[in-house]
Order: sequence, then C-alpha cells, then structure tokens
Amino acid sequence: MDYSNQLQAEQQIVLGYQPNSEAFGVIQQRRSANYKPNIWKYDFLQSLSSKYDGKEYRRRAENLRQSVKAIRALLNCFTLQAHEAAWLRDVFNGYLDEKGTFSKTKCREIKGVLELFQASYLALEGENILNEAKKFSTETLRNLNYSTLGSNLAKEVVHALELSTHWRVQWFDVKWHITMYESENIKNIDKNILLEQAKLNFNAVQATLQKDLSQVSRWDFSEIQQLPECMKICFRALYEITNEIAYDIQEHNGWINVQPLLHLRKAWAGFCKALLVEAKWYNEGYTPSLEEYLSNALISSGGIVISVHSLLSVEPHDQISEEMLNFLGQNEDLVYNVSIIIRLCNDLGTSVAEEERGDAPSSILCYMREVNVSEEQAQEHIKDLITNTWKKINGQSFNISQSPSLQSFVKVTTNIARMVHCLYQFGDGFGIQDKETRRHILSLLIEPYKLD
Repeated sequence: MDYSNQLQAEQQIVLGYQPNSEAFGVIQQRRSANYKPNIWKYDFLQSLSSKYDGKEYRRRAENLRQSVKAIRALLNCFTLQAHEAAWLRDVFNGYLDEKGTFSKTKCREIKGVLELFQASYLALEGENILNEAKKFSTETLRNLNYSTLGSNLAKEVVHALELSTHWRVQWFDVKWHITMYESENIKNIDKNILLEQAKLNFNAVQATLQKDLSQVSRWDFSEIQQLPECMKICFRALYEITNEIAYDIQEHNGWINVQPLLHLRKAWAGFCKALLVEAKWYNEGYTPSLEEYLSNALISSGGIVISVHSLLSVEPHDQISEEMLNFLGQNEDLVYNVSIIIRLCNDLGTSVAEEERGDAPSSILCYMREVNVSEEQAQEHIKDLITNTWKKINGQSFNISQSPSLQSFVKVTTNIARMVHCLYQFGDGFGIQDKETRRHILSLLIEPYKLD
C-alpha cells in the first residue's frame, strides 16, 4: 500500500468511528481552566483581506526597492552575530578602567552604553566579560535621568530594558522601528523613500499573513454537529490537520523514502505522554524537583512538536532526507533549550493563574518547595536559568548555522523562543487575550499603514 492510500485507509477508519457516549458510563465533569472565550471570531478571521497584495502595489514595491538599493538599510538596529564576540572584547576595552572593570566615568555616550547592553545578550557560556557588560550596562541604563535624554533615546532605552533586541522577533518590532525612524529629525528624500518602502513592505507581508490566517482557521461546522463528545473533536482536529500537513509535504516534494507523518506522529505522541505525566502529578498531589519538572517540561512545552513541523516546512525539499530528519536527534540540545525557554517564560507569565485554578506545579513552585525560598527568589532563579539557557542557544545556533542548509531552520527555531518572550512579557498573553496580546495582533495582522 502506497503512502497516499495508507492515509486514506486510516482516515476512513477514524472518520467512520462514532463512539457511543453511553458505553463509557457516567462522564465526570472536568474542572474549568477559567479561560475567557476566544475574542477572535471565525467570521472575522475569514473576512480578513487587504488590497496590498494586488499587482499595483507589488509593482510599486519593486520600483521602491530599486530606489533604495544604494541607501542605507532601514531599521539598522544594533545586532551582532555570536561569532563577533572576539571583536566585541576589543570594543569593551573602551569602557574598562585600569583594573579591567567597567567604569561609569568611561560612559560619556548613552547610545554606546545601549549598544553595549544589546551586545551583552549575545554571550556564550563562559563569556565573563559579556556577563559583566550586561550587569554594568543594565544598572547604568536603569539609573538614568530620562528627562535629560532626547525623546527618542529615552524610548530606545525603555524599549531595550523591557526586552533586548536579541530576544525579540524582528517582525514583531517592525512598526516600532518605523515609528522611531519616522520621528527622527531628518528631512531628505532618502528618508521618505525608505519610509514608503518599509510601510508598503509591511502591508504586503501583513496581507500574506491574513491569507494564511484565514486558511489556518478553516473549520467545517457541519462536521462538528455530528460529533458525540468533546474528545472526538480534539482528536479528529489533530488527526486531520496532521495528516493534511504530512500529505501536502509528501506530495509537494515528491519524496519516496521520507514519510513526514511518522515524524509528526512521534512528536505528537511524545507531547501527549508528557501532558499525561503532568496530569498524574496533579491528581497525585505530587511536586517534582525542578530537575524532574524540566526533564518533562522540555517535551510538554511543545517545542519539539513545533521544531519538527518547522524542519519539514522550511528546509529546501531537495535537501531533506532521512539523515536530515535525524538532525533533531543529533542536535537535540538546541531544540531542548528552546523548549526550556518556552516552559520557563510560560511559568513566569502564568504561574499565579495556574496556582489559583489548581494546575500541576510550575517551575517556580517546584523550586520554592525544593529549596524552601520565597516566590520572588524562585522567580529570580528562573530568570537566571533563562539567561543561561540563551547562552547555550547562542553557541548552538552559531555552530549549527555554519551549515547553509540548516540556517533557515535555526532561525525559525530560535524565533520560537523569541516569540514566547513576547507572548508572556506582560503576563499571560495566551490566556488573557484582550490586553497586550490583542493590541499586538491588531497592529501586526489587522491594521495596515495608510498609503497614498
């Protein structure tokens, strides 16, 4: 039986199965997670459209690209790759006194301290000078008298202290950078061309994302009415979309020996088993050690599931092979560390709400009980773990990205960690949708720039 026929046969079995709820006896009422209803309605998502994906605007964008080729790139914010750390050490010497420690008397330009702060987030394990640079620049920037700074510089400092550039998804920050550049006191034709190009490009990308969002949110309501219980809804939804993704990848790439569905199923099976472990902890009233918690959390966070989908989706199809798919096993540290970032950021943002509704213990609670410390001390420890985990990610990303065929995968994988920082930066951005998350989604996916 070939791959497509196998999928069709399995689908008939699953879709034809209609369990009788009475056969299971009395169904126990599940405790509520107290999540608010989804604020994004189906009809609204399906109605999203944009004129900026039309031929007229694509032609206009191409003309602008030709005009800005010789112009310095917009949004040239301070970003450096990890392999430039050796060069950074020489730069840092300008801030060091004769004892080799960072000195405030050397800090005449706040812009330089701000760049020092951003660079410190590229630290690798054992980069002590970058650790000192981070501590020094953070303290200096926090103690500034913002009223003495220019408006834009003050905004840059606040923005950086909220979350460093290296920990942000670049796309999430595009509008902020455009606004900052637009407010700069520069009047020339280059600025106008750059701004128009940036805004038009933003609108074009947004239009593409709206199309994607409309497809992702598709749902056949006639099928839902025929389902006998909620678990059937969850299983069928997961089964159908996983099979659809695997089939599309298989057909598009014309693979013979590579079967994406096997890898997707393995990732989902591991994820569900990890959730079951957490459910057992909750039902038994068991609080694991932090180490035991994290060993399960790196799977239950969903990072491995996302990474498997990413590898199958973003890599050039002619370079995918079974050997490439084994990459996740050969370089599991990168994926695992990104998964740890997902869980720890989630815990920092949601631990209060989870404790109130009686969820399984978070990393914060595990550490509090294990070493008998306060919640504040536990939170600081978790933040330190996040910083140290990022150092591992920096080194692993650089080593893996030396292979051209894996660069896109590395970028997508590290962006998963960045996305989670954004989602939980101001609390539970997943469970509480109507605050910062709503504002962010409206700005990035719904509201385009108005162009003449």
